[in-house]
Amino acid sequence: GPGMKPDSADAAEIEARRLRLLAGAQSTINQLADVLAPLAAAFGDAGHELYLVGGSVRDAVLGRLGTDLDFTTDARPDVVRAILDDYADAVWDTGIEFGTLSAVKRDDAGIEQQIEITTYRADTYDGVTRNPEVVFGDTLEGDLVRRDFTVNAMAVRLHADGRHDFVDPLNGMDALLAGVLDTPAEPEQSFSDDPLRMLRACRFVSQLGFTVAPRVFRALTELTAEIDRITVERVRAELDKMILGEYPVDGINMLCETGLA
Repeated sequence: GPGMKPDSADAAEIEARRLRLLAGAQSTINQLADVLAPLAAAFGDAGHELYLVGGSVRDAVLGRLGTDLDFTTDARPDVVRAILDDYADAVWDTGIEFGTLSAVKRDDAGIEQQIEITTYRADTYDGVTRNPEVVFGDTLEGDLVRRDFTVNAMAVRLHADGRHDFVDPLNGMDALLAGVLDTPAEPEQSFSDDPLRMLRACRFVSQLGFTVAPRVFRALTELTAEIDRITVERVRAELDKMILGEYPVDGINMLCETGLA
């Protein structure tokens, strides 16, 4: 499974697993062609790029893609809004000041896909709340590097003709194969920017059966007090997801061993 410890496997085995997982992701994404192809075509026609990103890519690789699809694009929110108005069954813009538009699109089987498209961001944080000063970015790489963990920082470029390319500048696939949570930048910086990420680490340990990188564990133990900046609602939401994960004991142990509990 995804939490398999890598030391037992040699390089050839790991490479074979990588190819299997990528092939699996490919076929998972192909199953969504009726939803993805017209959306990618609309962005292409408007002269913009569209990437499936984050948890959606991680879950596609793990063969567990749900009906929540996350995208990122170089298109600014007003352009995204116009494209979605044409394409989706329903659109709402509650997150538009953060560059996010949400929509629902029914696939050919009548299943509602929840779609979220966010313009590239290159945020800075105020160090008091977890709310970034939203700055739109111009590159995919800049957008990926500000994400919480490398396994959540992989992307798949969707082309207008239905082709797709796997894009992984931060080696999230290596981390996924090793079953390790590591941060794109220094973990101290990442967790100071948004302390909720510390709880998310415990939640992903529970959901995915992964371990955390040693430097992440160190940062978790050093920055526990920062969790007080997070509202109780956000904390509760993470704990709910953690307790419902496949390996809840591992998540709870992580909470206790780091002192976050």
